[in-house]
Amino acid sequence: MNPIPPISGLGSAVALFLAQFTGEHNSLHPAGPQASDIEWLYWVIFWIIFVAFILMITGFARAAARNRTQAAEMLPIMSDPEGDRRATWAVSSAVAITVLTLFAVLFMSVITGKKVEGRTSTNPITIQITGHQWWWEVQYPSPQADQTITTANEIHIPVGRPVVILTSSADVIHSFWAPSVNGKRDLLPGYSSAFWIQIDKPGTYPGRCAEFCGLQHAHMGFSIIAEDDNTFKQWEQQQLKPAADPADPEAAHGKQVFATHACIMCHTIRGTDAGSRMGPDLTHLGSRQMIAAETLPNTRGALAGWIIDPQRIKPGNHMAPNLLEPDDLQALITYLQTLQ
Repeated sequence: MNPIPPISGLGSAVALFLAQFTGEHNSLHPAGPQASDIEWLYWVIFWIIFVAFILMITGFARAAARNRTQAAEMLPIMSDPEGDRRATWAVSSAVAITVLTLFAVLFMSVITGKKVEGRTSTNPITIQITGHQWWWEVQYPSPQADQTITTANEIHIPVGRPVVILTSSADVIHSFWAPSVNGKRDLLPGYSSAFWIQIDKPGTYPGRCAEFCGLQHAHMGFSIIAEDDNTFKQWEQQQLKPAADPADPEAAHGKQVFATHACIMCHTIRGTDAGSRMGPDLTHLGSRQMIAAETLPNTRGALAGWIIDPQRIKPGNHMAPNLLEPDDLQALITYLQTLQ
């Protein structure tokens, strides 16, 4: 696998700008009320800045045209008290308008922040998000321990219902940001925070860590999957089930490989002896669209590469290489894909 070439600073800036209109990080096509409020403030500030830019360029062009000269030497400075007074009045007016505009933007920013934070619900869905280097642990807490859902990197929510996101960090500062859904929220070690989200359109909304958190910060993605109530409830019921016993011999052999190699030291598969929480819960790994925090598609080839040599794919991550025999590797992949 060839390493990805580095992108220059200018290229990164251009890519981020274009992504606002065409890419996955799109805050200009809001999917819910909080993102709509943020988009409204964005466009207000954009048009204020645009008008200021046009006025500035027009003023410079007008001044350059009026004072243009073909003289070979600089003209003497002429005293013009009336012109000085007009210039003083114009500059003072511009400063006053600028100050008033800045206060207006500050006021609108505060009001928008209050609206974004002011969502409430009597019976919201609660989701606990914990940032790790470099993946996201997702829990749906319940007073009954056996009714708590634990998954990784994919957040399922029902359309049109408020959701409370509780955040924490297991190691360093992370930042949870899904541009189409809400603004970014920092996850600080030792501190918990909470905010609301709501998505009104079914779909998959990608997000990223927005605070540099180490070598693989750029490969710390997640997806918010918004679906109708029936689909969400079906997903929820499926996630509550323990891993089913494999039905075919190859998958059964793969389960044995999992239990007798390093996998069991870091991962949980409910319904088996694997109960470590060092890495993501794999109980329903086969139902996920992506692996390695949205770095790879959940396919046999990607799984094989990730299991054998994760450091080549995502250098610095906390998963160790697993040098398995080919038959053992294929059996393990077959077993993991049965975990629906």
